[in-house]
Amino acid sequence: MSTTPSHTRPGGRSARVRASVHRAVEELVAEGPSEDLTMPVIAARAGVHPTTVYRRWGSLADLLAEVATSRFSGDIVVPDTGTLRGDLERWASDVATDFADPDVLALVRATVGTGPRGGSACTADRHAQLEAILEREHTRGGSPPGLEQAADALLGPLYYRAVFTGLPTDPIWTSGLVDALLR
Repeated sequence: MSTTPSHTRPGGRSARVRASVHRAVEELVAEGPSEDLTMPVIAARAGVHPTTVYRRWGSLADLLAEVATSRFSGDIVVPDTGTLRGDLERWASDVATDFADPDVLALVRATVGTGPRGGSACTADRHAQLEAILEREHTRGGSPPGLEQAADALLGPLYYRAVFTGLPTDPIWTSGLVDALLR
């Protein structure tokens, strides 16, 4: 009989299943239309039984939200250029560059298509980054715009262009967004 206390091991089968399912989602989203993405297709690609996927995630929306949250957490460093304008311009340009990656864009489109929870999975980290930039400006003694105003002025157009139009989001365009916000 073991005298070691029972606890969940970090890693192990659960971590392997999670990693293989996440990888399968990212591969499948990158390969084709999100309409073809189903739990059984993901399970087959991941090499697990569909019941395993349903039991752990419950729905495709929940799974995509988790993959998106995992993928978008911490990818973009919050810049500190010394000015609010510089921070926002660099940050918006970095977000636009992230959207230029076809795999990122495919995951965003698939996740946003699952409803409000999917959208928040794709934007939560971006909101936190934007909030950090605005808070830093406040501690510098500035009067930054509110988070909602900044998100509407910057994230709204960035996501709209990336997800729905495919129009370019070059640094001149993102700088114009910042100009409009800071007027």
